[in-house]
Amino acid sequence: MKTETRAAATTRLYAVDNLRIVLTALVVLHHAAITYGNIPVWYYNEPPKDPSGGLLDVLVVFDQAFFMGFFFLISGFFTPGSYDRKGGRAFMRDRLTRLGIPLLVYLLVLRPFALMPIYGRMSDLPYWQFYIGSWDPGPMWFVEVLIVFAALYVLNRRVRTAEPVGERASVLRGRTIVLFAFGLSVATWLWRFLVPTGTMIPVLGLPTPDYLPQYAAMFAVGVLAVRRGWYATLSPRAGWIGFAAAGANTAVLLPLKSVTSGMLADLVEATWESTFATAIVIGLVVLFRERFNHQGRFGAFLSGQAYTVYILHPLVLVGVAVGLRDLHTIAVVKFAILSLIALPLCWGLAYLARSIPGAKRIL
Repeated sequence: MKTETRAAATTRLYAVDNLRIVLTALVVLHHAAITYGNIPVWYYNEPPKDPSGGLLDVLVVFDQAFFMGFFFLISGFFTPGSYDRKGGRAFMRDRLTRLGIPLLVYLLVLRPFALMPIYGRMSDLPYWQFYIGSWDPGPMWFVEVLIVFAALYVLNRRVRTAEPVGERASVLRGRTIVLFAFGLSVATWLWRFLVPTGTMIPVLGLPTPDYLPQYAAMFAVGVLAVRRGWYATLSPRAGWIGFAAAGANTAVLLPLKSVTSGMLADLVEATWESTFATAIVIGLVVLFRERFNHQGRFGAFLSGQAYTVYILHPLVLVGVAVGLRDLHTIAVVKFAILSLIALPLCWGLAYLARSIPGAKRIL
């Protein structure tokens, strides 16, 4: 039994690690698309002068619907085991070290460089005033929220004893998934009356606080998934159904949104995002568990640097995009060139950063 448990854990680690690699690369591509698209919410943006910029906006919309929620689910998946091994105090100390120190380094060291192109074009203030006035954590908002979720998990464990992993193992049934997607749709819709899309939370700088119900729900699902064995009990058929459902609700709900308005359009949008996210996450989890649950040396290298890539990628994208600013071509071509240069550069720079003595204990 112990041997089987260890084997299952190894399979799970490889599959989930490979998912993390893909999601991290998707984050880089997401911000590369924003660089040349019509949604100017990045450090450096070149508004497109051709219709191909719209294709990049489509990529951004589909990414945003699920990929950060998926990151929170993966984080929740590893949280109970880490807490069980270390205990509450050591677990929280580890979270503050591995999340808090990179957050501070990003804010105090890396962010000033990423802001340089904006400063030169948008402000006559002294740089320190511009830096404070434009304060936000950039993509490290994810780390901020994850620290809060970790602290809430510790509080929950203090007041409530968790059952051992697998003691309440169960099959994740279709009706449970449907009810979750429906509940998340309604919760997101209601939440956005308080926090409309486009809202920025001061100081914390969350770029998408309207997605907080999804982030919290996905983190909770990750915790429950490892406790109840859902990862192993999802059938291969569930994966195909997930991909089919993602395609079907996109084909129905996105056109419906375009012909509705007001609260109804908001409800349709929240429903599409929630159902698409739920379906595509199930599809990808099963696909990677069944087809990509192994890892060679190259995969191990990519996995080892993924967290550091997430931290450093703004610097790489901004630096390369500034270097390409005199290249005149259509938006989607510049996106492809930026991506082809930035992705290997991100992983190479991450490897060098983790080679600094002591860095691997944090990164």
